[in-house]
Amino acid sequence: MRRTRIIGIGAGLAVVAVAVTSGVMATDEEGTTVTAYFDRATGVYPGSDLRILGVKVGTVTAVKPRGEEVGVTLRLDEGVEVPEDAHAVVVAPSVVADRYVQLAPAYTGGARLEAGAVLPAAHNATPVEIDQLYESITELSTALGPEGANADGALSRLLETGSENLKGNGAAIGDSIEQFGKATKTLDTSSENLFDTLAYLQTFTTMLKENDGDVRAAEQQLNSVTGFLADDKENLSAALKELGTALGQVKGFIQKNRGSLKKNVDLLVPLTQTLVDQRASLAESLDTLPLAAGNVLNAYDPANRTLNGRTDLNELSMGGPLVEPGAASGLTGTEGLAPVDAARQKELPTLPLPAVGTVYGTPEKDGRATKEANR
Repeated sequence: MRRTRIIGIGAGLAVVAVAVTSGVMATDEEGTTVTAYFDRATGVYPGSDLRILGVKVGTVTAVKPRGEEVGVTLRLDEGVEVPEDAHAVVVAPSVVADRYVQLAPAYTGGARLEAGAVLPAAHNATPVEIDQLYESITELSTALGPEGANADGALSRLLETGSENLKGNGAAIGDSIEQFGKATKTLDTSSENLFDTLAYLQTFTTMLKENDGDVRAAEQQLNSVTGFLADDKENLSAALKELGTALGQVKGFIQKNRGSLKKNVDLLVPLTQTLVDQRASLAESLDTLPLAAGNVLNAYDPANRTLNGRTDLNELSMGGPLVEPGAASGLTGTEGLAPVDAARQKELPTLPLPAVGTVYGTPEKDGRATKEANR
């Protein structure tokens, strides 16, 4: 019976162990487990808090070294979501308080961190230890102390000079900092325009690079022009001075003759209007004048200085016959053209070319030849 009792107790303990083991496994399976690596994990132990925005959302389940890094296993509570690009940070609230691991940033949507994910040490951070901070301060004070940069009093003189320069300029410095903040805010709100400007500037510089030869030639030509202007700067100065004098005279002339100029401009209006109204006739004249000038040139006889041509003088006399010289007496003005004597020819308008042969004209009713004669 004793042996049977021992066996029964052993079986019961085995059942309890199995139940407890099953319960632990069920607890481990709840939530999401991920691993974060750090270069060191001082003050982090299994059971330390896992937080997001300072709120506990899980627990550290294991801390194990992995070569030069430390692997920290994190178990998130069931239902807690973390963004896929999250990173881990070891936070030390104070010098003596326990440290905890915090995940950031908080989840706001998008891809989520899956179970079994690994957060590399390059993306994670650990706090600076107090001894490292003291060591850095000691090194800095030694470097700036009497055995370092201030061995000859250089740092002291720098601080004194800075104090003198900044003395009384506190308001101006504060205003400068405020304006700088506004400027950075303006640049932040206009970042897209700034980047577009930089992109266009890059395109422009690329164009200059691709056309380097043309740009160099243009620069050389501009250099030649500027050199020419530099060599003749006295003449250029004199020319500009004369131009200024001339413009002053023109200005004075316009001021003195403003009324006359206005009157002349007003008189030009009918002429310009006539030209506008007759622009079709002017265009036709410009088309036919070259032909007429060519015909006149071809008809001119340079040997005799005459214009040779054929014409029907009866058309000029409205169909009347020519009257021979000596038979002009008794004409009534309707028989045709009559010869004009030398005395009467002097009263006629001067002809562009000398008359050749007998000059005929239309007789008037009183028997005198008209002043308009035809050759």
